[in-house]
Amino acid sequence: MLRSILTAGTGLLALAAAQPALADDHASREAAAITAPEIEFTQWTLDNGLRVIAIPDDTTGTVTTSLWYEIGSKLDPEGRSGFAHLFEHILSRKTENMPYNMIYGLTADIGGTRNASNGTDRTNYYEQVPAAYLEQMLWTHRERMAFPVVDEEVFNRERDVVKEELRQRVLAPPYGRFSRFVIPENAYDVLPHRRPGIGSIEDLDSATLDDALAFYEAYYGPDTATLIVAGNFQMDQLRGLVDQYFGDIPRRKNPVDVTITEREPERTEPRVVNSTAPNVPLPLVGTIWKLPGEAHPDMAAIEVMDAIMSRGDNSRMHAALVRTGKAVQAVHFAQTSEEAGVLAQFAVINPTANMEEVAGILVTERDKMRNERVTDAELAEAKSEIAASALRRRETARGRAFELGESLVSTGDPYHADKRLAAIAAVTADDVRRVAQKYYDPQKRTDITYVKGEDDPSSYANPVPMSEFRTLPAATGEIREVKPEGERMAPPEPGVSPEVIAPEIVEATLDNGIKIVAVQTGDVPIASMSVLVAGGSRSDPRDKAGLSQMAAALANTGTADMSATEIAAKFESLGASFGGGAGSDGASFSLTAPVVNMAEAGKVAASIIRGATFPEDELARERKRAIDGLQVSLKDPGALSRFVVRTAMYGDAGYGTQPGGTTDSLAAITRDDLAQHRAEYWHPEATQIIISGGIAPDKAIELATSLFGDWSVETAAPAAPADPAGAEQPVRTIVVDMPDAGQASVIAAVRAPERASADYYPLVLANSVLGGGSSGRLFEEVRTKRSLSYGAYSGFASRADDSILTASAQTKNESADEVAQLFLDEFTRLGSEPLDEDLLAKRRLYLSGGYSRSLETSSGFNRIVASLLQQGIGPEEAAAYASRLESVTAAEANKAAGDYVDPAKATIVIVGDAKQFIDQIREMRPDVEVIAATDLDLSSADFGAASGE
Repeated sequence: MLRSILTAGTGLLALAAAQPALADDHASREAAAITAPEIEFTQWTLDNGLRVIAIPDDTTGTVTTSLWYEIGSKLDPEGRSGFAHLFEHILSRKTENMPYNMIYGLTADIGGTRNASNGTDRTNYYEQVPAAYLEQMLWTHRERMAFPVVDEEVFNRERDVVKEELRQRVLAPPYGRFSRFVIPENAYDVLPHRRPGIGSIEDLDSATLDDALAFYEAYYGPDTATLIVAGNFQMDQLRGLVDQYFGDIPRRKNPVDVTITEREPERTEPRVVNSTAPNVPLPLVGTIWKLPGEAHPDMAAIEVMDAIMSRGDNSRMHAALVRTGKAVQAVHFAQTSEEAGVLAQFAVINPTANMEEVAGILVTERDKMRNERVTDAELAEAKSEIAASALRRRETARGRAFELGESLVSTGDPYHADKRLAAIAAVTADDVRRVAQKYYDPQKRTDITYVKGEDDPSSYANPVPMSEFRTLPAATGEIREVKPEGERMAPPEPGVSPEVIAPEIVEATLDNGIKIVAVQTGDVPIASMSVLVAGGSRSDPRDKAGLSQMAAALANTGTADMSATEIAAKFESLGASFGGGAGSDGASFSLTAPVVNMAEAGKVAASIIRGATFPEDELARERKRAIDGLQVSLKDPGALSRFVVRTAMYGDAGYGTQPGGTTDSLAAITRDDLAQHRAEYWHPEATQIIISGGIAPDKAIELATSLFGDWSVETAAPAAPADPAGAEQPVRTIVVDMPDAGQASVIAAVRAPERASADYYPLVLANSVLGGGSSGRLFEEVRTKRSLSYGAYSGFASRADDSILTASAQTKNESADEVAQLFLDEFTRLGSEPLDEDLLAKRRLYLSGGYSRSLETSSGFNRIVASLLQQGIGPEEAAAYASRLESVTAAEANKAAGDYVDPAKATIVIVGDAKQFIDQIREMRPDVEVIAATDLDLSSADFGAASGE
């Protein structure tokens, strides 16, 4: 089915796409039971209160260090919503021995990655690095825990960055306010969870440096922290290092209790909230209720109920709302924290449907859950899906560490992750009905609508007066300073790198021409199969843009002997996930399933790929959903700017066709078009299969042979379209005027080489200097030095023909011109200043480290190899990435930068409120094309309504 329309750019972590079906359509054949291996760990506690959890795994070459503080947004002081999140940014920046953002280089320059995050219950700081650097990462955590520098520079810079993050995650996306503001404001009455975790512009502006110092002293110390180390290390060594780096850090001198004793009162009568926001393309209606905390014994049954209602295309809400055409998307979730949670059910309404009717269907579905027992098939299916999700998370040591950490901070119990799965396995149909009757109580509901209108917080204000929350004691310590360079303690040197044997890549070719690549990437019993076929957006006629994508996405809507609901029921009963999609150079299908069910799930997948029928009613509904989803994306500055860049850079050539189509082209696609596309492009001689995960290569090849070995067609294999990139297009400056935009999206784009070009690796290396992660120059100039954006990056996709290198960032409207100029300045610098070998050596490690981490998971391996195969490169190239980068000389990287990253060749696209920056853009580049977002035509390079005004 087509992807969720709410996920693109909205930051709706809780609003995962929910897509359901009728109980009598659930698979009747009993699937093999799915279990996830327990998370094995060792734990101990230091005298200062620091809890340590070790998860050894000698199959990986990396180690993940993560420090979890029991400090979440629920502890934000009075009048300082978003402060725990702001401090998460602050603590990452500098210490007595680490200058501003040194932590970025310490991880990226050795091939590692790092980040931090904040939630209701916790703040965590984490790194994944080559295992030899374990001691160095522990040293950085000691520095940040005991010796942080919290001064005016870091406070002001990071506050401005967080404000840009708020604009990007909340104000710019169409449904950002709904998820971040409307829901929490009305899900809680007395708990601090009611305030938005990301804060508000007003509260962030009112915060002070003194607040930050007080927050650190009140909350940060070993007695509020858990250190989780996962990966390849020796236990005795780890114990010694933990004692060395953390044993002498004292507990907090004047601790503030992190416990919240208040609990939410039960609601006794329903409420109604009618909320509005300026950029809402489709109305939304739904209901929320209060839930208990994560450790409550009802949560297992609630989670199963949630899965039955919303997980997958065979869930109840999908059947009642999406399959009937009443809603574009139907969502149900149960989100909890340590003290409380929220149960939510809502729908994004089809423009042709009636809001009252949709609201009535929502009521009907929950009444059915309250009054009727779920079927045994539904119960088993829900449990299989939940267990399979746990398998996917536990595929890597890092995944196990994060699952354990999240469960620990929301329950206080490191064993909760495994206890949760055991409790879910024990849930009965009667348990589900019991919790439905209890938590779907109509007297305790809050009904919500969300429609286009003014940005008016009073429209969704909770009638219960906001409680007054804690005020922290003033800080007593002095502001630390970064020590002079000659006095700083240097990070520890790396240790010994463990020897890890890379898995063998095995290739085979079937008699019908299908090529197979197989590799065992791990021992966790879950596997992924990717089936690559020809086509892709380069093959779509311009007036049928989106054809390849729609054919792949709708393949699972029917075969000669299975309906869409039967297909969904079968996959979900097996704990399997299946989907299709198209890129520029081809289409692909992905199947992930527990190894025990892989053969059974593979039979269904093969029948879809070999015999999709595209039923007319399914096409009509999903085509309409795709058009509605596109309308949502067209309201998002970030998404819209990417659409415009593709057409501007490729013009009328094949790559210039929008992969997801346009509203007109999607409406023109017929069932005959889909069937003809499948017959022409899904051909065994043009098909390649990749299987990886916890399955041996010989078994994988045997499986692929049984599924596709007898596939034959009478027609010839399709020829690849000639010259899909076309001729280079003129340099342009395009402003798309979106007056309601909460933020502007800025992109500068130049032509880049194809994947097989000799210039590919030199430009990959040069681009990593320009915009590779948080150590790239764009990030440094745009975010670190000027706080103009939450992030600024550059990159170019691997394509069979010429690609596009883009620098991109989102910023407040009034600074769009400044960001555009910074991009051009950095293009000039990259092409004119020689890149020295020391810098390039660090960038090689950065790139190869990210690549090798991806290869550790079945989905990551398949994604990388699939890209290579679709660009005509052999799978062995996946193992050669690091050596290819190593062979690139500084001279070659410099030449590639100069040849390609030329500001005079750069097309600029800005989507935002033009009146706030257009005059400055005209001073920069007088020949500006201004197009109203409402007039934009993405099917042609002139965009339909370009002018100089």
